Amino acid sequence: MTLTLRPVRPEDRDAFWHMFKPILRAGTTYALPRDMQPARAWAYWSEAPLETWVAEDQGSVLGSYYLKANALGGGAHVGNCGYIVADHAQGRGIASALCAHSLERARAQGFKALQFNCVVSTNTRAIALWERFGFQTVGRLPGAFSHPEMGEVDALVMYQRL
Repeated sequence: MTLTLRPVRPEDRDAFWHMFKPILRAGTTYALPRDMQPARAWAYWSEAPLETWVAEDQGSVLGSYYLKANALGGGAHVGNCGYIVADHAQGRGIASALCAHSLERARAQGFKALQFNCVVSTNTRAIALWERFGFQTVGRLPGAFSHPEMGEVDALVMYQRL
């Protein structure tokens, strides 16, 4: 596999939706409407953030992340990211590559830290990955995420100074 990271392009819309739709519909990792439609999802992921990147292998988009300010004004020096990997590409190091790249881009954009506001406590693979990259859990929000199978589960706030 030869993974290339590049800025998202309008022609990535279909590949993005193919990756994001099952994640949204499952409702287990993102605090977003499970019935979110393609145009709204695209705007959320690629138009509102400061930057959006895709990971591709031989022209096939396998993952993506966005980078944006976590807050405005006095909180704008802290960044926030979201990450997705296509179902068929899980376990191939794509999320690690996206995270490493996002840390570089966050530094390049002048962010002093990255904060993940709602890491679902049952998403243990993601938590382990973020911890490997130096993120720490700085808060636990009891029952803050409504998991479709497990009911109310905790959400974690994870943070890393850059």
